[in-house]
Amino acid sequence: MSVSPSTLPPVRLHSEAELARDALAAPLLSRAVRLARWAGPDTRVGAGGELVDEQLPAAAAELGLADDEDGTAYASEAWRVAVDTGLVEITDEEAGTVTRGDNLGLITSGGPRDILGLWLDALETVLADAAVPDLDDLVDAVEDDGQIDFEGLDWDPEAEAEFLDGVLGNLYLLTVSEEGPGEEPMPLPALAASMIVPDDMGEPTNDVLEQVSDAMMRLDDQFRMLAPVGLVEFQPVDETLLADADGPGASADEIDVARYGLVRLTPLGLYGMRARLQEAGLEAPAVGDLADKGADGLLDGTAGFPQAAAQAEIEQWLARREPLAAAEELLAAARGTDEGAPLRRLRCQQALSLVGSAAEPALRAVLDDPELGGLARVWLTEHGAADVPPPPESMIFWLTVDTLAAQLAAEGNSTELQSLVEGLAQQHSGFFDTAWRVEHPATADVLEAMGRLHPDKKVAKEARKAAFKARSAHGG
Repeated sequence: MSVSPSTLPPVRLHSEAELARDALAAPLLSRAVRLARWAGPDTRVGAGGELVDEQLPAAAAELGLADDEDGTAYASEAWRVAVDTGLVEITDEEAGTVTRGDNLGLITSGGPRDILGLWLDALETVLADAAVPDLDDLVDAVEDDGQIDFEGLDWDPEAEAEFLDGVLGNLYLLTVSEEGPGEEPMPLPALAASMIVPDDMGEPTNDVLEQVSDAMMRLDDQFRMLAPVGLVEFQPVDETLLADADGPGASADEIDVARYGLVRLTPLGLYGMRARLQEAGLEAPAVGDLADKGADGLLDGTAGFPQAAAQAEIEQWLARREPLAAAEELLAAARGTDEGAPLRRLRCQQALSLVGSAAEPALRAVLDDPELGGLARVWLTEHGAADVPPPPESMIFWLTVDTLAAQLAAEGNSTELQSLVEGLAQQHSGFFDTAWRVEHPATADVLEAMGRLHPDKKVAKEARKAAFKARSAHGG
């Protein structure tokens, strides 16, 4: 599965009980359960475990579906899911007889995790089906020896499955990223373009636009199949567009983009995609994963999280602890001179901002600590504490460098960091004359970053000179 970041932003999942209810309510799994309960001694299947044609009308009727091509197709799909998930078991392949599977009992007696396990098996079945071309095309491609002519079909099974995996991975990444659409549906053309259009391409060529259009129509078919299993909510492409001369190539200004299709992962879909990403070896954290870890695990674990996700994780961690004990543990974990220490202290500050006045003794205890004394004074002042000693100048500069190092690690050369750099240089005349002397491992790196980020050439030059001095003085 091709999702580029090795560690994804954390996802906020519903409880397993809620997700299990969603799984049981998904039309496809619900139909599979009904057919498993309907199956009896007279039920017959073919060599592949599929219901024989003669029994499809009765199966469709059991599901309340019409006795037509669509109805029997839905019944056939539900039966396949029942077999693949162990709701039904084949007792004699030669005779084509079946019995209720052991997993059928999990529907009423199993826990949420058991139900979700069945649903994940059902999802794999549907994903495999969604990557297969139209059945009529497949039949036409079967050669005399029974083999499929993949070349004549213009279908690469592995590539098709990888493409669908990639699309779903992108949809997951866009959903959990703070800059993505979140719970808002994604326009199908934009999702298709995310797989086709290179990041560095300005105006897409006609050839690329045609590829996007083709991909969009493939996804329209595939998402129609994935919606009944509960993975996505999907608004299909408006079929009147297909008969239009402009077709899918018309601009979004001319035609409502929603008519090209909209898709979003459901809460159950987020759960399913996270499970598949983890199975593929990617780190796909969920908010709440760190709630039982120590403070060191929390601060290190949230280091790369977006701001809102880190906040949600910290809130869950604090909810399980007494304020004073939590503050003491956080402060102890925030110490260090390693490369990740500034970002740990930034997350520590974020966590301490959520702790009430009960934590005051822990903050007063570190007032003389060279690494924590600055943030302790900030916290005490913000919480209206009395008798907060003023910080020595060396502590102010150390805290400034530490904060900039943390912001640099968290956001890179962001607009917010540039504004912070400009403000510092403007408020403190002679800042660089003192800053290069600060005994902080990141001093030179921070000053170099200030030289890159400050728009004033004269100030930027001062920052670079200060960085040079810092490296010379500290042997780095």
